[in-house]
Amino acid sequence: MDDHAIVRSGLKQFLSEHVDLRVVGEAGNGREAIDLIRAQEVDVLIMDLAMPGQSGLDALAMLKAKAPDMGILILSGYPEEHYAINMIRQGASGYLNKECDPKEIVEAIRTISLGRRYLTPAVADLLAQQLNRKDDAPPHEQLSEREFQVFLKLARGETAGEIAKSLSLSVKTVSTYRTRLMEKLGLSSNSDLTYYALKNKLID
Repeated sequence: MDDHAIVRSGLKQFLSEHVDLRVVGEAGNGREAIDLIRAQEVDVLIMDLAMPGQSGLDALAMLKAKAPDMGILILSGYPEEHYAINMIRQGASGYLNKECDPKEIVEAIRTISLGRRYLTPAVADLLAQQLNRKDDAPPHEQLSEREFQVFLKLARGETAGEIAKSLSLSVKTVSTYRTRLMEKLGLSSNSDLTYYALKNKLID
């Protein structure tokens, strides 16, 4: 049994103790999540960023395309400053670190089910900082959502062909994104990209 399954069963048990919440299903990866939302009416989906087979960023884009009104709460092992802003920009309704108090997950679900965003003080602070200091924000925060997606895949060593396939883009489009993001980040090679991503703790 993988640790994701253990976390899911613990979470399910905890949520079932709250009378106003009902767990209608669970999914082990992005594809299963898509099947789930096709079959079920889901108000709030809780999603991990690290999923088998694909990144949470890709899954988020697919889920938002299929169910634009559904709330998505990201529950992640990564600290807020690494991913929260990008995930919220991409359409997530909230971002919680797995170290949080379980009661906060319930509070977040209730808030998101009302159609609102759930921002922890840490995430609200990051958003405020970003609004105030657009100019001296780290270069990767200047990337568009799609550029950031392509950047992470390149940094993990994926080829333009693989990226094109997983994002349903042409290789030419992926190359255009690569050129633009290299320019914005002031980098010249894929190894520079990987080093930048590691240094900024965007990949493990």
